[in-house]
Amino acid sequence: MQVIATHDVDDVEHWFNSPKRAEFFEQHGMKATAFRSPDGSGNMTAVLIETPDMETLQAALQTEEAKQAQQHDGVHVDTVRIFVAG
Repeated sequence: MQVIATHDVDDVEHWFNSPKRAEFFEQHGMKATAFRSPDGSGNMTAVLIETPDMETLQAALQTEEAKQAQQHDGVHVDTVRIFVAG
């Protein structure tokens, strides 16, 4: 299942180059591909997450590991939006 998540971050370059995101998702059996604006404007970013199902993703996002990864990467948790196909 593919899910797109968007959110604002403190520093796009720091977030984009951080290994924390990939490490976190891989540890939970998922793959994440990061996206940023091609013109470098704004602080909104997106992640394409390949997950077995929504339950797996939701459970992983509720962990202390997720909170630590988000804090390390400067994610504004209050701006997270999730999109699914269909």
